[in-house]
This record gives sequence, C-alpha cells and structure tokens, in this order.
Amino acid sequence: MEHMQVTKLEGLGNDYLFLNAMEEAPEDLPQLARRLSDRHFGVGSDGLICVRPGRTGDFPMEMYNADGSRGLMCGNGIRCLGKYVYENGLTRKRCLTIDTDAGPRVLELHVRGERVEQVTVDMGEPAFRDPVTVPWEGESFILHPVSVGNPHAVIFLPRPDQAPLERIGPAMERHPAFPDGVNVELAAVDGPERITVRVWERGSGITLACGTGACAVLAAAARLGLCRRTARITLPGGELEVEWRQDNRLRMTGPARRVFTATVLS
Repeated sequence: MEHMQVTKLEGLGNDYLFLNAMEEAPEDLPQLARRLSDRHFGVGSDGLICVRPGRTGDFPMEMYNADGSRGLMCGNGIRCLGKYVYENGLTRKRCLTIDTDAGPRVLELHVRGERVEQVTVDMGEPAFRDPVTVPWEGESFILHPVSVGNPHAVIFLPRPDQAPLERIGPAMERHPAFPDGVNVELAAVDGPERITVRVWERGSGITLACGTGACAVLAAAARLGLCRRTARITLPGGELEVEWRQDNRLRMTGPARRVFTATVLS
C-alpha cells in the first residue's frame, strides 16, 4: 500500500486514526501507529485502529497505542469504531458485536439521519484487586485497581485538577505493583451521580478522556459507597454516562465524531 486512506474520529477528544483493512493492510502496524500518531511529524492521534473482517463477531478491534503497543480495549475508540463501520457502509446493523483483545463487546448505535450520534457499549464486568498504598514524593496515594478488560488504578483526590498528573501518571503506570503497566485515573466524587476524572493512559500519556477509565472509576466509587451505580463522568473532553447494572455489567454511553478523512503515505 503506497497510499492509504485514514479517517480520524474522536470520542470526547480521545482521538484515533482508523484504517480500512478489510482487504489488505500495511505489514508493520505498530511502526505505522507510532509514525502517524506523532502530533508534530505525523497526523496526530492517541493511536491507530485497524478495521478487519470479523472472526466470531461483526468486526475485530485491532488497536495500537501512540507508542505502537497493543491496546486491549478502549471505550472511546470502540464507540468511534461503531460509527466508522456504519457510516462507511461496512454494515447496516445497529447492534454490533466487536471482538476485542479483552473479549467481545456489544455496541448499540444511536442513529439520526444516517449519522451515528451516540453509542452505548456493554463494557463487561469489573474485576477488583485489594487497594495498594504507594509512597510518592513525600506523600502516599491509595490506588484502587480495577480491570475493565484492561487494567486501571483509581486514585480519589479532592481536587484532581490541581494534582501534577504529568508526574503522578508515569510513576504509577510503571510501579512494581503493576508489572504490565496500568492506566491511572485521578477522580473526585462531586455528588451521588457526578464524578470528575483526569486520565493518564498506559502507552499514550495524558488524554482528554478514557471510556474504560470512566467505567473503572464508577465501579470503584460505587463499590466504596461513594456514589450511586449510575453517574455522569466528567472528563476534560466531555461527559460519559456510566451504569453499573444489577447483573454486574457496566454500560457506557457517549458521543463519537468524525474529524476528517485523508490520504497518507504508508
């Protein structure tokens, strides 16, 4: 592929480049993700998502972070994937099963005028570990590990906006308690149905939003009795609605938006 078409989509500012690989794809996708994701020398994104033919579900989600590492699952990315395949005519179904490296995920597309405006994702069941206390620069943080297909560490603080996430994030991501790395969320419970969150994503750094992170925060807060099982999660890029249902499954609803489509050199 000397030239290829990529489409940039974003969910609350968490942006991904989508590549239609239903017929063919470049050989070195990790290198391509690193090059195209660079915000100075490439197109600029939080990663690359390669759309291939479905295996057991409707489509797989082959996701690469900005550093070229494989991502197991991305809540904002999977909403954008649903919009991409529907609006590009790859499916007319409005209920899709997407095979991710974290297992299958079911999407419900909310369509108006043939445009996907919102997507609801069944994010699966959260898995919890015991809290971990980590000393850092003369203080200590209590990290609440939650897996939502990928690993998260939630830290509850009174003012996440005032915390130095650019230093806390990489220190916690690489802490020995998380040998495979971890996504880090700084969260404040603002009310029984409101939570404010900032995110450090494993392999990408500070991002404007993280769908799996929003789900991890809601599950951790509700488990601790800090909020109800349904809440609006406010991230720098916007809001998501997350529900932890009585069947133990998490459902996330939020927007997806196409930014542009371009032809680039492979």
